[in-house]
Amino acid sequence: MGNLRHEAIRSIATSKHPLNKLDFRKIHAKDLFGVNVFNEEVQRQRLPKPIFKALQRTIKHGAPLDPLIADAVASAMKDWALEQGATHYTHLFQPLTGITAEKHDSFVAPTDTGGAIAEFSGKELIKGEPDASSFPSGGLRATFEARGYTAWDPTSPSYIAEHPNGSTLVIPTAFLSWTGEALDQKTPLLRSMEALSTQAMRILKLFGNNSAVKVFTTVGPEQEYFLIDKSFYYLRPDLIHCGRTLFGAKPPKGQELEDQYFGTIPERVLACMADAEAELFKLGVPVKTRHNEVAPSQYEIAPIFENSNLATDHQNLVMEVLRKTADEYGLVCLLHEKPFAGINGSGKHNNWSMATDNGENLLEPGNTPHDNAQFLVFCTAVIRAVAKYPELLRLTVASAHNDHRLGANEAPPAIISIFLGDMLADVFDQVEKGGAKSSRSGGHFETGVSTLPKLPKDAGDRNRTSPFAFTGNKFEFRAVGSSQNVAWPNTVLNTIVAESLDFIATELEKGVKSGKEFNAAIQELLPGIVKEGRKVLFNGDGYSEDWHKEAEKRGLPNLKSTTDVLPVAVRKDTLELFAKYKVFTEKELQSRFNILSEAYVKTVDIEAKTALLMAQQHILPAALKHQKAVAESIAAVKAAGVDPGAQLDLLKSVSSLISDLQKGIVALTKALEHHADGTPYDHAKAAKVKIIPLFAALRSAGDALESIVADEFWTLPTYREMLFLK
Repeated sequence: MGNLRHEAIRSIATSKHPLNKLDFRKIHAKDLFGVNVFNEEVQRQRLPKPIFKALQRTIKHGAPLDPLIADAVASAMKDWALEQGATHYTHLFQPLTGITAEKHDSFVAPTDTGGAIAEFSGKELIKGEPDASSFPSGGLRATFEARGYTAWDPTSPSYIAEHPNGSTLVIPTAFLSWTGEALDQKTPLLRSMEALSTQAMRILKLFGNNSAVKVFTTVGPEQEYFLIDKSFYYLRPDLIHCGRTLFGAKPPKGQELEDQYFGTIPERVLACMADAEAELFKLGVPVKTRHNEVAPSQYEIAPIFENSNLATDHQNLVMEVLRKTADEYGLVCLLHEKPFAGINGSGKHNNWSMATDNGENLLEPGNTPHDNAQFLVFCTAVIRAVAKYPELLRLTVASAHNDHRLGANEAPPAIISIFLGDMLADVFDQVEKGGAKSSRSGGHFETGVSTLPKLPKDAGDRNRTSPFAFTGNKFEFRAVGSSQNVAWPNTVLNTIVAESLDFIATELEKGVKSGKEFNAAIQELLPGIVKEGRKVLFNGDGYSEDWHKEAEKRGLPNLKSTTDVLPVAVRKDTLELFAKYKVFTEKELQSRFNILSEAYVKTVDIEAKTALLMAQQHILPAALKHQKAVAESIAAVKAAGVDPGAQLDLLKSVSSLISDLQKGIVALTKALEHHADGTPYDHAKAAKVKIIPLFAALRSAGDALESIVADEFWTLPTYREMLFLK
């Protein structure tokens, strides 16, 4: 049998993939957008006017859902779905696995006469009952307690999922236990959005805004990902089981030349991107941007911002569609935060803001933010929230996956800080001193070329090293990992900002009630808040050692690993915060703490076992073959009466590395056989201390062997192949 790696390379070199599955010259993107969504336009056409208006009040203004409309909505939704080729419906939910889950039920029901009819009732629309026993609950329930309920979320429209033999009506839902606890990501997100809206509306009322009914948080999550050829993927057990490479020597060329970033998109990749975008357009996902990212074979797709709940559902769809579409082009989409060592990993920049139900962005500074009191109040609330709860934000991006990425000179450090930019930094300096009087102007670029247009210049630069940066009219939480569900970070962000808005609203209400003029109350309140929050304001290089020293002086936490930050989930102030705003109960937070701890342990365990498999079945046999070939060569040279010289040094080097590899295999095997006692968190700490260092040593020996073993013996696709051959 030949070397399968070589066969994969030959296959890639000779394969011709059909790239013309879609032609936007024949169908316009605008004609595709939303065709598979039971959106407002479809609802208006198919629902009786009173039913339509009642549903829209729930969707747009947060009015309680009237159960009496469910049957009419279900009937219209069923008829529409059947016309789209649907045979089944499913309640899609987001369990605490980090991905989505679904159970399909048929529309078909038998009749007494031996025939069948299509049925779908309001009761079936509103509530489903999947088995909840095998989903992680973190101690919320025993394994034998199986009952779980899905509850229709009307604020996220139902849609049609197409597949080769028909289609399915997908109904986004929340997922709850029989005892009422949230077993999912969506329920706490919806709770946090309501908490923030309640507090934000208090402030808007003080500003005299009587037209807004509700405040929504908005999100536009950018998605970074890698695409590699499927032929390589199936030869890498680590990619199959772990989503990242556990071994891999540094290639001669990585991203040093910076020629990948925003470079020409390869034709095959571009065809895949266009196809994925078409599918997302049909599902109403407003994807806007596509481009090459920094690392070889790394790309990005970014949407326009939407309501946080809908944006979260759409973000899960983006990941699913990218995976499915890549497969059709002989590619595999890697969403892991660090698929390849030594080059940039992938994040999911979470662009977050607040907006009223009539479309006003509350973080829009305007051209003169110094005299935009409403903006200053809401922006100050965010600064206060981040300054008061940095550990909570760090917790939301904690995972074994993201530990490989954060702080690695490619992603923000684990220190949570805010970048405001020059203009806003100056404005808030003035606020702290007693009142802002001016705003810097950006002016225009002087290009020195008469034929180029005169371009307006922003008043401040951007900062890619900041974990939480203001970028025009929103904050970009850059530390979010590429594979994670954005519901968790947005739930926490919404809640801590709700707490700050509550504090500010209470103080302003007191001031006004005591007879102070409203603007005077604002000017009296904000300086102290800005002064207290200044510790997290930093416009410089987040990668620098100087910043790490400065952050320590400021008392900012630097929680570098997941095990460092996990206890924050059940700290007293955390429990009190989420209980106050009814986002999480104490039991629900304890369950998240346990689930995150268990996920860390399982990830490390799977990676360590996979590394052992690869070391024993791939790297060691290849190294022994190479050792044998070198030894036979030396013997032949000696037999010919020639001094083998440096060849002996090569044999010693190979033998030494093989010994290191074998010692690493033994040590890691023993460590995996000894399980820690205690809680899930105790197990996580043990995995961090006992397993990860041994795995690192094993990898070091394996990567060193890859660099010297003859190509003909090496079976694992290498970095230089996976990253550059398409």
